[in-house]
Amino acid sequence: MATVNVRKLKENVVRCLKQRAEANNRSLESEVRHILAAAAEDDMMAKRKSFLELSLKLRQKTKGRVRVPSEVLIREDRESGYRNI
Repeated sequence: MATVNVRKLKENVVRCLKQRAEANNRSLESEVRHILAAAAEDDMMAKRKSFLELSLKLRQKTKGRVRVPSEVLIREDRESGYRNI
């Protein structure tokens, strides 16, 4: 596991974190670990949601189009004899 040191936190921030830790029956270290893990998870979920929304829009834009498998396109290109060098 990695170690992270945070310096120069304002006293009121530390006080709030300690109060939050106490309210959740955790140590200060455990509470900070929990907050950081939740923030990282939220960020990952936001990126996943953004990707899913983008892929849905793309599917809607390409709805009804004939989809040709890439191997067919590659084979056609190779058989055409054209080489872009």
